[in-house]
Amino acid sequence: IAAYCKPENKVSLGFVEGLNNKIRVIQRRAYGLRDQEYLRLKVLTCMLPAL
Repeated sequence: IAAYCKPENKVSLGFVEGLNNKIRVIQRRAYGLRDQEYLRLKVLTCMLPAL
């Protein structure tokens, strides 16, 4: 995420902090699960737009 947030991409820091917060919450909820692929899919799913 940090690599994408360069000045030329014009991503607000609030947006980045929101993503980091979502990822932290997902990691907290997934505590004890050993499947890294499941965690990766959950993080990617949280970034999808609402239907």
